[in-house]
Amino acid sequence: MRTSQRGLSLIKSFEGLRLQAYQDSVGVWTIGYGATRGVQSGMKVSKEQADRMLLNDIQRFEPEVERLIKVPLNQNQWDALMSFTYNLGAANLESSTLRRLLNAGNHAAAAEQFRRWNKAGGKVLAGLTSRRSAERALFLESA
Repeated sequence: MRTSQRGLSLIKSFEGLRLQAYQDSVGVWTIGYGATRGVQSGMKVSKEQADRMLLNDIQRFEPEVERLIKVPLNQNQWDALMSFTYNLGAANLESSTLRRLLNAGNHAAAAEQFRRWNKAGGKVLAGLTSRRSAERALFLESA
């Protein structure tokens, strides 16, 4: 399965676009639409480079989601999980109760797990609370 335009738009809307490197809420150097690999202080990118970085990261995460999720998904569920994984990484999806419940076939209980992932550095962040709510809503929406 591949991430749809709606999924990409969801990721972009929450990541925002920053063309100059900055430190996120927990001090990780970040650029573009939330890219962190190889980012250093003082880096700058164009919008086109940021778009390429986003698509490269999506292509890196799609096989991880395919590997970790053993049940069929509709496009909305896939896109919600891609936004989650893009933000938190495949290791967090792998260790999550969300994944365990989903692979057990309990989609409703899995959807409720999105809300638990709203902290960075041990603090609840409004942006993450909003993102998890949007991911949950998309996950529950019929395709």
